[in-house]
Amino acid sequence: MYKMYSVGKDFFLIDDLVADAPYTYTFNLNMTVAVVCTKGYAKGRVNRKPYISQTPSITVSRPGEVLQYEQVSEDFSGFIVILSRRFADDLLTNMQERLSLWLAFVDTPCLPLNSRELKTALDYYHLLKKTQEVEAIPVRREIVKHLTLAFYYTMTYRLKILPDNVLPRKQEVLLERFMNLVREHFREQRNVGFYADRLCLTPKYLSKVIRNSSGASAGEWIDNYVMLEAKALLKSTNMTIQQISDELNFPSQSFFGKYFKRIAGVSPKTYRK
Repeated sequence: MYKMYSVGKDFFLIDDLVADAPYTYTFNLNMTVAVVCTKGYAKGRVNRKPYISQTPSITVSRPGEVLQYEQVSEDFSGFIVILSRRFADDLLTNMQERLSLWLAFVDTPCLPLNSRELKTALDYYHLLKKTQEVEAIPVRREIVKHLTLAFYYTMTYRLKILPDNVLPRKQEVLLERFMNLVREHFREQRNVGFYADRLCLTPKYLSKVIRNSSGASAGEWIDNYVMLEAKALLKSTNMTIQQISDELNFPSQSFFGKYFKRIAGVSPKTYRK
């Protein structure tokens, strides 16, 4: 058996995970899933790329990826941390930091842990679980958010340390150029075609490369930038919704409202409240 803890529909912990838990099948992900193996092993594929998770290790899969378990040892045990796309997006307001976390597991979906790192992962997990168990805490979501961020930083720091002689791949160079363009132009340009033209590529090819490199499409990254700016303006300024719509170059307040609600799930007015 296993135990599940949650914060609404955005954050889940699955405890006491064993080999016969109902996760051993192939599925398309719409959430970020981190599996920490504390005993035994599991074999599978992330986006058709094979991996072996052996004790101790952490395997991270992201939205848009296909996760497949092919073999799980009888003595397998561990725990899972699951984040909705919305919760994961809210973890980081700095797009470069978010991109760095996304890229950390592109080539290495499964990361072995040493004894100190495993203890740290277990400590964070127990803190998360204790926070989830006390529903009366008014800022429980914020506590879970910051603990989760610390958990991921701790687990991914080694992936960011590269030898000086390792050159970035062509796709990563293109991704960086694309992200620089988005940072410069997202307030005026939300069409993938604009960025593809600037990079002398077709929109279809650009979108394919960006998704393969980062796990999210070119359009999703553009929307991320627009939404983070819109949310910041709604929360930290006294600008009217019409003024924010104008600031982000939407054709009308109504158009901005529909765009915002499609992505955030609530209207700009409701989000501000």
